[in-house]
Amino acid sequence: MNSFLLAIAIAIAVRSLAAGRLDRWNLGAPIIMVVAGVVVGLLNDNSINAVLNTETVQYVAEIILAVLLFVDATEVRAGRFWGNWPGVVARLLFLALPLSLGAAMLVGWALFPGLPWPVLLLIAGVVVPIDFAPAERVVRDRGLSARVRSVLNVEGGYNDGIVSPLFLFALLMAGDVTQERTPLEALATVVPFALKALVVGIVVGSLLAWLMDRAQRAGWLTDQSGRIVVLLAPLTTYALTALIDGNGFVASFVCGIAFRYVHRTATARRIRQTATEHNGAHSMHENFRLLEDVTSVLMMLMWFVVGIAAVLVYSTGVSWQVLLFCAAVLTVVRMVPVHVSLLGSTLSQRERLLVGALGPRGTTSIVFGLLAFNKLPSSDAADTILLITVTCVLGSVLLHGLGAGPLVRRVKTTGAVHKG
Repeated sequence: MNSFLLAIAIAIAVRSLAAGRLDRWNLGAPIIMVVAGVVVGLLNDNSINAVLNTETVQYVAEIILAVLLFVDATEVRAGRFWGNWPGVVARLLFLALPLSLGAAMLVGWALFPGLPWPVLLLIAGVVVPIDFAPAERVVRDRGLSARVRSVLNVEGGYNDGIVSPLFLFALLMAGDVTQERTPLEALATVVPFALKALVVGIVVGSLLAWLMDRAQRAGWLTDQSGRIVVLLAPLTTYALTALIDGNGFVASFVCGIAFRYVHRTATARRIRQTATEHNGAHSMHENFRLLEDVTSVLMMLMWFVVGIAAVLVYSTGVSWQVLLFCAAVLTVVRMVPVHVSLLGSTLSQRERLLVGALGPRGTTSIVFGLLAFNKLPSSDAADTILLITVTCVLGSVLLHGLGAGPLVRRVKTTGAVHKG
């Protein structure tokens, strides 16, 4: 374990020291960390399975997911909950997302007929949520309209929080550790978990943001202490929710929404009262800086894990069924539901195509896949989930990380030709 920690630290340090040059070469953190993980995995192939399938990895993955869900909820751009185009976002989250989950299950059933439906639902929960870690530049690409960038950012911020309760339900149904439950028993567990999470998330998020505002007004809060409070918010929420047998993932996500709303409202009020808009905006960004940095390190850790996991899962080869499933998930399983859900919307045909095509899978899928691999008993189902997770994420790095820029330019050029 110590050798793996040392390798991770060295890989992150090297990536950080050369970040500016690597970014100019379009070699983002995901690609570099995956390659580093593969190299380390090849040198330690005998101990990979023992490292991945441990309680420590499981707990680390849970904490990382809690932090990421909080960050997703707080980083959604635009002031409103649903951004500047709430109707389009609602279509994606409440129509396209369920359709994509159902389509992933159908494709999985056709390609893996031996897997029970709870495992198929679990796989769908792993591969459907989008995350822009493999393609960070997409939401900043000026080749996209402001509307597409905003919609993708808001969708990416919310869909993993929505899928989280469904993922937990599927995990219970699939046989978490040594237990297997009926649908009613699983629902009876998930619903109280979710209700407790809602209460804890709203209370903790609102209270911490309110206390920060009061401390700021009283002159008690420093830049450093404000950053520490924000970093502790998801950790406190997750630990408190787990203590009362609630869903810590949902709680962290809800905490982020509540914290963001109260924090922004209080900051806006303070700006109006003091007429120092620049200082207020700077203070708001400053409070989230430590959380952003820690999140970046956690995400690089997860990409490194994908690299060493790839050595494990590909050591015995990969079936055509897995390759076909992942190819479908990264393309038609998202693009068709998105197109259907956006029929009659204000988005143009070109914008609908881009929203459907630009759906990278990243850290959320990695963490969900690792949790499923560790929670389920050792079986073909657990191994299949890990193999699909790694293949889907690596495919997304190539398709959305390296291919997103050319796709945007191609669609933009095609649109310009048609207009001409």
